[in-house]
Amino acid sequence: MLVYRTKSVRLPGAGGQALPFIDYNAAMSTTPTPSAPPTIAEEIDALADPDFMTSLARGLAVLRAFADTRKPQTIAQISQQTGIPRAAVRRCLHTLRQLGYVDAELNNFSLRPKVLTLGYSYLSSTPLTAAAQPCLNAVSKALGESSSLAVLEEDQVLYVARAATSRVMSVSLAAGSRLPAYCSSLGRVLLAQLAPDDLDAYLARTTLAPMTPHTVTDPDRLRDVLDQVRRDGYAVNNEELELGLRSIAVPVRGASGRVLAALNVGAHATRVTPERMVEEFLPVLRQGAQELALLLP
Repeated sequence: MLVYRTKSVRLPGAGGQALPFIDYNAAMSTTPTPSAPPTIAEEIDALADPDFMTSLARGLAVLRAFADTRKPQTIAQISQQTGIPRAAVRRCLHTLRQLGYVDAELNNFSLRPKVLTLGYSYLSSTPLTAAAQPCLNAVSKALGESSSLAVLEEDQVLYVARAATSRVMSVSLAAGSRLPAYCSSLGRVLLAQLAPDDLDAYLARTTLAPMTPHTVTDPDRLRDVLDQVRRDGYAVNNEELELGLRSIAVPVRGASGRVLAALNVGAHATRVTPERMVEEFLPVLRQGAQELALLLP
């Protein structure tokens, strides 16, 4: 609520009468400003567990700072992105360089191939990813479109396997890629499985930014969409993530019945209608999800 401060002033030609006017600068000064979300450094510092290693957390945060760019990063850029002091960033980069995970040219730092060994341990040891590739290949071959398997990680869709037959999106997707959950078919399948309190927390901390003119950005409307996904057992995305892209996703359950991941197929909007996705793509996806479920704990 704005609180306006009024004053009186005598204007020429007004017969000496005092006329009120609104001091908009004062009004603006009383308007509360939304608090900024915490930085990565603040989130790390807030963890008070005595066994928590702040230095290790900072090192991992510095590594992840390279994820959203293809360009080398400077100490100042990483510090600004993470909120970690420059001196601490410098020490992290020095350590990572000594261990062979980071390379440097003058003041520009970039990742080295050794970083891939960190993710390969997960990809090679997890039943979900080990069993997924043959299934994805079969789904893509049957439908002639790209298919993906993803999990929900830190409020985003994290791709763990992919079979690409053509490039549909403007960005290149592979294992390790991340996309918003609220406007992707994979993400909506996974969000629909959250407990009510967890979904409330997700919506409270997530900005529903419009990726396209079709993106659902109203939290209440998104809840309705997720309710429908939960009832139907699948999600269709119609150009909400990227113009020209349609996709359909189904949940992948383990032996316990718990949803462990989501499986989807994406296609260009000029080739496939939403109705065809439900009629032709959905049965193939559900068959693939059932085959994966037999191999999962």
